[in-house]
Amino acid sequence: MDVVNRLKDSTSPYLLQHADNPVDWWPWCEEAFAEAARRDVPVMLSVGYAACHWCHVMAHESFEDPDTAAVLNEHLVSVKVDREERPDVDSVYMTATQAMTGQGGWPMTVFMTPDKEPFFCGTYYPRDYFRQLVLNISQAWHDQRDDVTGRARQVAAALAQNAAATAAALRGPHGELDALFRQAADVAVQGLSRDYDAARGGFGGAPKFPPSMVLEFLLRHHERTGEANALAMTEGTCEAMARGGMYDQLGGGFARYSVDAGWVVPHFEKMLYDNALLARVYAHLWRRTGSALARRVAEQTCDWMLRELRTAEGGIAASLDADSEGAEGKFYVWTPPQLREALGPEDAEFAAEAFHVTQAGTFEHGASVLQLRSDPEDASRLGRVRDVLLAARAGRVRPGRDDKVVAAWNGLAISALAECGLLFARPDLTAAARDAATLLARVHLVGGRLVRTSRGGAAGTTAGALDDYACVAEGFITLSGVTGEARWLRLAGELLEIALGSFGDGQGGFYDTAADDEVLIFRPTTPPPPVPSPWPGRCSATRR
Repeated sequence: MDVVNRLKDSTSPYLLQHADNPVDWWPWCEEAFAEAARRDVPVMLSVGYAACHWCHVMAHESFEDPDTAAVLNEHLVSVKVDREERPDVDSVYMTATQAMTGQGGWPMTVFMTPDKEPFFCGTYYPRDYFRQLVLNISQAWHDQRDDVTGRARQVAAALAQNAAATAAALRGPHGELDALFRQAADVAVQGLSRDYDAARGGFGGAPKFPPSMVLEFLLRHHERTGEANALAMTEGTCEAMARGGMYDQLGGGFARYSVDAGWVVPHFEKMLYDNALLARVYAHLWRRTGSALARRVAEQTCDWMLRELRTAEGGIAASLDADSEGAEGKFYVWTPPQLREALGPEDAEFAAEAFHVTQAGTFEHGASVLQLRSDPEDASRLGRVRDVLLAARAGRVRPGRDDKVVAAWNGLAISALAECGLLFARPDLTAAARDAATLLARVHLVGGRLVRTSRGGAAGTTAGALDDYACVAEGFITLSGVTGEARWLRLAGELLEIALGSFGDGQGGFYDTAADDEVLIFRPTTPPPPVPSPWPGRCSATRR
């Protein structure tokens, strides 16, 4: 069959990565499901994002393979979605995936009926397994149609029922909120204390994600109650993250998570939302304790956002890829010979000791992820070595950048940049926050409503979700407080009025999507409803 390039005009770099695949991709649209109904075939939904390592692996193995593409094109209608552009679609079908498999992750792979009801879910599949799975799905669709559609209706109904129940459970009598909050906060701190890894920082075991909102909560709990343990857990976690391999010891900025419990080896993609939230955490920690490390990390993270993610239009791009030259982490890791080549023998020995670069390596193929477990006595030498290594690294092939601007994440960045600009007497950071806010007001506000994404100064077509309104409003409020400019406070008020009117459920809760947005199999809320799973499924990767 002829393949039509329907993704070539997308504003999503992730969709553009797949535009030239031999797979006959459709974007998420009613026409795709109508085509599936016309052909009497199931729909295969593939959800990912541009910086996702395993998304690249599945793309190279399967979606770029002509034979696998031919199987997909013959038996299915294939729909590709950028989870960052359509968080509503991602949330609904990730809830289904987690309910049916007990796990989730990206790439997310969902097989559904033309009525958008899922009946088989998973994540990454190796090519041979994936190809056979598609054939099995197609055979079941034709030979066991009633069983397949019956399961799909059961899944959709269960998800909708649980979504409604979860939304109701999140509501409570308004008069009880303050007491309930204080009681819940105390219980949460007790639970976090039990899960805290006193030896290595963070909570629980591997993999460890940066718990930015937990750390903000603990800082505020300490401020409110004076509880020393809340501050101690924050300090221990922040220091462990900042000194390990998840933090870029040369260029600043945090990777998405650590694959081990000791914060040594990261999953190397760098996301704007993580770094915006963490910059504020470290700034707030500095404000509370005066920690020099916290200030350094907060400023370096802001500097990284502007150096690596700032767009020509003044916005902040979404992410940096984990891969370069087809290998994960290649841009960031070092071997002893590479240190000697860049620094010479004496400084290379100093750098290897300071950054824990070993002959055996801490990553793959004898390479090491840089760590700075303690500060050397010779701070000036460390600074000089860091500058030389950063310049040498600049000559490497850089990871790809997803240069779309996401409204919610830019709202988080505006808050971080404006606050850090004020706290650290950095007017350049405040100016950058104003530039990003100006772009959002000029491009993303269309007819008084927010558009979720833009690229190259052109607005996308996806309506803003609840987090866009909330995070942009917070960013505007923070910027107004820092600069005294009333415009941002007025715009924030207008956004919050829309959030109350279009996203509220009428009983004190909120949906993720507006009342007039596209209707999916259920209307998602945050957090997505947990659903116990009576259905079998397969998941090959944890949520990444």
